Amino acid sequence: MSLIVDIKKKLDDFNLEIKFSTDSKVLGLLGASGCGKSMTLKCIAGIEEPDEGKIILDDRVLFDSDKKINLPPQQRKIGYLFQNYALFPNMTVKENIEAGVRGSKAEKEKIVNEKIEMFFLKGLENKKPHQLSGGQQQRVALARILASEPEVVLLDEPFSALDSNLKWNLEQELMEMLSTYSGKVLLVSHNRNEVYRFSETIAVLAAGKVETYSAREELFDNPVTVAAAQLTGCKNISRAEKLTNHTLYAMDWDITLYSNKKVPDGITHVGMRAHYIKCFDNTDFTNTLNCKVSQVIENPFSYIVMLDNLYNRNKKVSSRIRWEVDKEEWENIGTQKDTIRVVLDPDKLLLLS
Repeated sequence: MSLIVDIKKKLDDFNLEIKFSTDSKVLGLLGASGCGKSMTLKCIAGIEEPDEGKIILDDRVLFDSDKKINLPPQQRKIGYLFQNYALFPNMTVKENIEAGVRGSKAEKEKIVNEKIEMFFLKGLENKKPHQLSGGQQQRVALARILASEPEVVLLDEPFSALDSNLKWNLEQELMEMLSTYSGKVLLVSHNRNEVYRFSETIAVLAAGKVETYSAREELFDNPVTVAAAQLTGCKNISRAEKLTNHTLYAMDWDITLYSNKKVPDGITHVGMRAHYIKCFDNTDFTNTLNCKVSQVIENPFSYIVMLDNLYNRNKKVSSRIRWEVDKEEWENIGTQKDTIRVVLDPDKLLLLS
């Protein structure tokens, strides 16, 4: 099943211009708050209407501004799981699920009973939403959606308001429930770990546009753009210029770096993930920095060590680099060190534009 989205919509802060095509079962839309992720889902679901463009689901046209096609939400066969689950507060569990079912009374009864069994809601049929836990509410909402037999399920920040322990449990439950679903899933989130765990393919959104679109592993290994690098967790990013096919100058760190990957002509920045930085321990001086240890921040299982290039010639520019190192390694290095030499692995440089 394929989904093609090519739409434009004028918003208050920017113009939404979303274009992607996916055959993946689970597509993640990753972006900061306010970048247009939720609006994209609402346009796909038919809750909002784009100004122009088209949305096609497996050769079925849901929206086409040129052909004046705009199917209403109930005809699109799309299920939308809102952040707060949007259950009807005055309805029981059974009535909430039944609200998403079409057919005769007997057909509805059969489908509702199947979903109650499938989503482990036995004994809760006559309870109201306020009598349910967060996990139970989520299961009811998903049961209601799947009872309508949608071809696509849209998940809009489904865990954003939950504490970490409950979030993890509900995430595992949702993964398990969706494992038997044969349709397509689109997950919107600003949380890179959440998107990584759920998605096969990820589209990174920034200011209403798709910055990058790639397989999950490729995105984290080679995010390509500054926005994608930041959203996937890279904290060390410097302005850069190409010198040769395998060397570049990192302006903010004041160092010439060697890259085992070919440096693209359009490079504007270089990145290095904090956990890939290593302490210098050999005679190869490639990509080494002599640094002052400016701050050490303790986490439960690691330290964040803030480093400044001792030989930064541009004193107007901060050369601070964030290094994440596990506790045992840092204690072996020597926790009282004022200066240290580190290596920026030439295989791990992120070449960005």
